[in-house]
Amino acid sequence: MNMVLMTPEYNSEVDDTFLQDVMEGLRKHKKTLPCKYLYDKKGSQIFEKICELDDYYITRTEEHIISSNLAEIAEFIGPDAVIMEPGAGNCTKAMCILTALQTPISYIPIDISSEILMSAKNTITAQLPKLNIQPIVGDFTQSECWPLLMQNMVNMRGEGQRRVVFFPGSTIGNFSPEEAVALLKKFNQQMSINDGLLISTDLVKDSVILHRAYHDSEHVTEEFNKNLLLRINNTLSGNFDLKNFSHQAFYHEKKQRVEMHLVSLVEQQVCIAGEFFNFFDRETIHTESSYKYTKRGFYRLLEQAGFDPCCTWIDENDYFAVHYAKVL
Repeated sequence: MNMVLMTPEYNSEVDDTFLQDVMEGLRKHKKTLPCKYLYDKKGSQIFEKICELDDYYITRTEEHIISSNLAEIAEFIGPDAVIMEPGAGNCTKAMCILTALQTPISYIPIDISSEILMSAKNTITAQLPKLNIQPIVGDFTQSECWPLLMQNMVNMRGEGQRRVVFFPGSTIGNFSPEEAVALLKKFNQQMSINDGLLISTDLVKDSVILHRAYHDSEHVTEEFNKNLLLRINNTLSGNFDLKNFSHQAFYHEKKQRVEMHLVSLVEQQVCIAGEFFNFFDRETIHTESSYKYTKRGFYRLLEQAGFDPCCTWIDENDYFAVHYAKVL
């Protein structure tokens, strides 16, 4: 059946970058939407629920690795450090690190949500009142936010102090290997010899475990994925009917990545900001990739980007890894 929905009135007061990215993605032969847009306020709240699910091992495994090796991690980072965290969110993971460090000088979180950053700053300041916190509102994947970010890092760094980029949550897995190397090079180019990178990766493992993590029985991940369509409806005058799409996630063994898609259940037409997009039955929108790495495989990426891997901590199930590397 061909579904044609009523066209809502378009409001021009929208996020132009969001609009541009959505339009470009849906005009492709194989439709895509950038995964960063999954994390609006509601999406972030849903993701917090995902992190609490039994099948979603990633968050609790990373927390266990960090808490179990905190003293050694703090030793690698060293005293009087400047910590920068791209995509910081509520900064809870950084809080664990910061409290373990010897006299950290400053913390520079960056996130697209000013509300979340200011709330996190207040929480951290209450526990670490001497720590200089300089939140930056911006998208760390965009070039324009880097000059200010790196200038802050330069200004805050004293002689002998180490700058460390903290990039947890296996967020690097949302980038293709080529994109990941480019991003890591961007980190590296603004740093100095012996500055550090504390970064986590999800490891290659049984596809059954991965399927359960991204296709939970409580359908929370489905709600998270579909919320992107709701965001388009609310922000870009879209008319997606969420009942006409289903959540799909699977492990692509050859590419070593989990792919997350929204599948059109019918032949239909959708309007966004006055432009129509046709979907055939079972056509998908690729919303997220999550690459999985072996330890050696990720070391190759670090080395390509100019980092020297120093240490890796892995849980007892070989599910997840936290790495420390330094700038060559």
